[in-house]
Amino acid sequence: MSLSQKTERHNNGSFMSQLLLLAVCRVAEPIAITSILPYAWSMIKDFHMTTDRNASIYAGFLVGAYAFSEAITSVFWGSLSDRIGRRPVVLLGCCGTIVSLMLVGLAPNFWVALVGRIIGGALNGNIAVIQTMVCELVEDAENEPQAYAVMPFFWSLGTIIGPAIGGVLAKPADGFPSLFSPRGLFARFPYLLPNLVCSILLCLSIFCVWMFLRETHPDMQQDDTAGCEPSSRQPLLSHSPSLHSETDTVTNSLENGTTPNEPHPTYSTSKPIPSSPHTNTIYTPEVIMFVTALGIFTFHSMSYDHLLPIFLQDTRTNPNSNINNPLHIPGGLGLTTQTVGLIMASDSIIALIIQSTIFPVLARIYGIWNLYTCVTSLHPVSYLIHPFLVFLPIYLFFPGIYVCLIIRNILSIIAYPALLILIKQAIPDAKAMGRVNGLAASAGAISRTIAPPISGLLYSVGKGMGFTGLAWWGTAGAAVLGTVQVCFLRPVDMREGD
Repeated sequence: MSLSQKTERHNNGSFMSQLLLLAVCRVAEPIAITSILPYAWSMIKDFHMTTDRNASIYAGFLVGAYAFSEAITSVFWGSLSDRIGRRPVVLLGCCGTIVSLMLVGLAPNFWVALVGRIIGGALNGNIAVIQTMVCELVEDAENEPQAYAVMPFFWSLGTIIGPAIGGVLAKPADGFPSLFSPRGLFARFPYLLPNLVCSILLCLSIFCVWMFLRETHPDMQQDDTAGCEPSSRQPLLSHSPSLHSETDTVTNSLENGTTPNEPHPTYSTSKPIPSSPHTNTIYTPEVIMFVTALGIFTFHSMSYDHLLPIFLQDTRTNPNSNINNPLHIPGGLGLTTQTVGLIMASDSIIALIIQSTIFPVLARIYGIWNLYTCVTSLHPVSYLIHPFLVFLPIYLFFPGIYVCLIIRNILSIIAYPALLILIKQAIPDAKAMGRVNGLAASAGAISRTIAPPISGLLYSVGKGMGFTGLAWWGTAGAAVLGTVQVCFLRPVDMREGD
């Protein structure tokens, strides 16, 4: 085996190991966001601060508070990572998430829980920084679909862990009376156990990042190129952002960094960090449009994530009495918190399978842009059908739920990584990757902030009208807006072909 072949195998192994380390850290975000989803509505009712009808609104504020503060600070964390490096910001984000989880678990009232969620979002800028690190690790355009599928894959893994822990371990004194005393700590703080378990998992992520994750910032990597062949330290493709892979589905705009070969990097100070590109040259109309598309997608996705556990737990009326009026759906499906947690975990397992098997194959066959336009156009349908689950007979109850989950997952799991790749292609200067991904993270965080309270308000209004499907149809309306926006988007390869 030649030296160049050995070097290539070493670099490929190093790339995958670093990508997996980032993925382990990436799990923190969905755990923090989704672990509260199965019990947020129940938690608000236990605080006895509002009526059951309005509990969905306050649950929306509680869920969205994390994203609210994240939206305010994401650009700051992205810019800070451009100056001090990615790794320190990632570590701080994990620590902030632990603080948030413990405050929520020990909260005696709504306001303490709300502060805990706000603090967690403010201290966690990982959604932008980790995405930037992925961009800096990828040097071969042919690997982009797989690399960009890894983060959503582990996001789905986190959304399995989060709802499962939150749903099953919430109120352990009620769910597991033989193991937990009705007068013990977990009876006094019924939502502490799921947050404690999530915090322990995050401590493991911090350990992995601290010990093994390397810095990816191009100007802060270890200067260890001596004795290496040029091909082992430089990408094979040029720096041009207009080069295409064999499938013409993605472009390569990241060839301006290297991957260090030592586990404990020492940062070089021999060369100054170059000046950042001007803002006007970074936030081009194309970047703004694709970031807006990400915001729209995140809005209806987060609305769905908020509505699903509420709809599953809300009191079920007799479906036979409403069969002649399909617009009379005054409640939900009447399931328990533990059952909802298991359903949401199963939902994420479905997403995990789709992410790992379907997206990379379809991306190669049809191309990123064609996939994105297709799934975006079909997304509204997946939301419109959910409220009519109440009319199914008992023996079709759970099959109907899982059919809806599969349809929605196929669409969303393809749309998200496709959007990430399209945003990356639109970035005019790879040195501004942190800021652009910070902007994208802020757009997503704003959507995750406003989506839960808005969908919760629509659910409350619809419940008063006798039609909880109003919230689902409102979510479908947001998805329609995303479909319309596709008409005004053009990917990089199309623009360059003009």
